[in-house]
Amino acid sequence: MKVIILAGGFGTRLSEYTKTIPKPMVKIGPYPILLHIINHYLNYDFTEFYIASGYKSYIIKKYFKNFKKSGKFFNCKIFNKKCKISIIDTGLNTLTGGRLKRVRPFLKKNEQFMFTYGDGVSNVNLKNLLKSHKKSKKIITVTAVRPPARFGELIIKKNKVKSFREKPQTNHGWINGGFFVANYNFFNFIKNDKDILEKSPLEKALKLKELNAFKHSGFWKCMDTVRDRNVLKEIYKKNKFKF
Repeated sequence: MKVIILAGGFGTRLSEYTKTIPKPMVKIGPYPILLHIINHYLNYDFTEFYIASGYKSYIIKKYFKNFKKSGKFFNCKIFNKKCKISIIDTGLNTLTGGRLKRVRPFLKKNEQFMFTYGDGVSNVNLKNLLKSHKKSKKIITVTAVRPPARFGELIIKKNKVKSFREKPQTNHGWINGGFFVANYNFFNFIKNDKDILEKSPLEKALKLKELNAFKHSGFWKCMDTVRDRNVLKEIYKKNKFKF
């Protein structure tokens, strides 16, 4: 199954680093957070990655240039695990929904795929996430995690998403954790480059009762600020993200 990583934003809240490098290349320990994300998928035997780049995409390409390239893929060995990585320039000002849709030509029709943001790490069980998606028969599944309260909130009843609100004060304690599984026809919910994933596309899936939730109560942390990075650095020092 193909994995798309959204890695093209400006990362303005982490400007201390993102003035010179894109956010997914900010290091946690000796490695960019992008590699930690890829490694998590590799641990579940997902080995084909499409990096939807934008801001300073040349830096991501430069990082992988020492790996042998075959066609559109870099043939890589990440933490001693083999994988294929394709870096797709999805535009400088493209928003998250549009960035995802820019990768559609690299997928087959009716193909399911996984996608996530390029700034969050977790120990979510990706095999169980996939099972939940297939069992639900919905168009898209979102991983729901426990907050901090400053992120988008999911209201869930019997694993069905009843409400999706981006960045309110949380009421019931579940937020968008950013690890998704989707069917190919989810692309139909995205109009153009200006679509924010968390707005019209997911709201449309919700309205049509096509948004499934997979609850994850374990480790999850995103890197929005310098403080977030420092917290992740300390976690990495303790356990190298091995949970």
